[in-house]
Amino acid sequence: MKAAVLREVGKPLQIEEVQMSKPGPHEVLIRTVAAGVCHSDLHFVEGSYPAALPVVLGHESAGVVEQVGSEVRTVKVGDHVITCLSAFCGHCDHCLTGHMSLCVSPETKRDADAEPRLSQAGGNMGQFLNLSSFAEYMLIHEHACVSIRKDMPLDRAALIGCAVTTGIGAVIHTSNVRPGETVAVIGCGGVGLAAINGAAIAGAGRIIAIDTVPEKLEMAKQFGATDVVNANDGDPAKQVAQLTSGGVHHSFEAVGLKATAEQSFRMIRRGGTANIIGMIPVGVSIELRGVDFLGEKRIQGSQMGSNRFPVDMPRFVDFYMSGKLKLDDMISRRIKLEQVNEAFAEMKTGKVARSVIVFDQ
Repeated sequence: MKAAVLREVGKPLQIEEVQMSKPGPHEVLIRTVAAGVCHSDLHFVEGSYPAALPVVLGHESAGVVEQVGSEVRTVKVGDHVITCLSAFCGHCDHCLTGHMSLCVSPETKRDADAEPRLSQAGGNMGQFLNLSSFAEYMLIHEHACVSIRKDMPLDRAALIGCAVTTGIGAVIHTSNVRPGETVAVIGCGGVGLAAINGAAIAGAGRIIAIDTVPEKLEMAKQFGATDVVNANDGDPAKQVAQLTSGGVHHSFEAVGLKATAEQSFRMIRRGGTANIIGMIPVGVSIELRGVDFLGEKRIQGSQMGSNRFPVDMPRFVDFYMSGKLKLDDMISRRIKLEQVNEAFAEMKTGKVARSVIVFDQ
C-alpha cells in the first residue's frame, strides 16, 4: 500500500510502499477513506515532539472495515468507522473510572517480539499514535475505532477523529462548560473552531474567539463566536477582561505556545478554569503568578478532550447530521496523499482550518 513516511525530522514526507500484517485476534483492517492533516502531525515533522523513525504519520481518519480478527466484537466487515488515537484496554484503573482517554495499556499494541503491523523490505516501520492514517489502509486495535451511521460523509467524519473530539470534548468533558457561562478560545484552527462550536452547543452565553488572522476570526463567527479579538491589537487577556468585566469562566488554549498558555490563565475570572489543549513543545515551561491561585483560578490539561469516544463520536455524527456541528466549513481543501507536504506548508501560513486527504479521488 502507499503511505506517507517521515524518515528524517525537518524533511518532507515520502510516499512509499509499505507492507501490512494480517489482523490479530483483537485487530481491525480498515480501508482509509479520508484523513485530516493535523498540526499535531507537524509537531513530529518539525521535531517538537520525538518519534521513532521511520514512521507513517496521520491520526485523524475515517474509513471502512475490510477484515476483523477472530476476537473482535465491536465492529464488523463493511462498517463505516472513525478512528481515535486514544486506544483503550477497557479494564485498567483509567478505563474503569471513566477516563478512557488516559489509558496507556500496552495491550492495544503488539508485543515487541511479535510481527510488526507495518514493515518494509529494509526493516520495521513505526505506527504513529496507534493509527498511521496517511496510508491506504490501517491495521489497528478494535478499541481504536467506532462504528458510525453510513449516511455520514466520511471526509467530514475524519475530522471527528481528532479536531472535533479534542475541541468539543475539552469544553463539555474537561471543563464542563455550563449554559450561560463565558468562554474564550485562543487559536481558531481546527481544534479551536471545534471548541467554539462545542461551547455554542453547550449553551455558553458569550464565546470570544482570539487569533491573529482576520480570516480565521471571521470563520469563528460561523462556528458560534459572539465576539472576536485580534491578538495583534494588544494583550488579548486585557481585551477579554474589558469585554467581560474581569475575565471568562473558561479559557481554551488551542495553539501550543508558552505565551498563549500564560495568556489563557490571565484571561479567566476568579474561580475560572484555563484549559491547555495545544501541544506545548517538549522542554518548554510556562510561568504563572502565584497570587492568582488565591482567587481559586485553575489551569489544567486536556488529553483528546477527555473523551469516551465510542459514545461521543456517534453523538457528534448526529450533531452534524442535525446541523448543530459545523464540519463543512472546517475543511479548507481536499487533497491527494501525494499533496500532504503542500498541506503542511499551507498550515504554516495560518490561513487554513483543515486539509483532508481523500483516498478515492
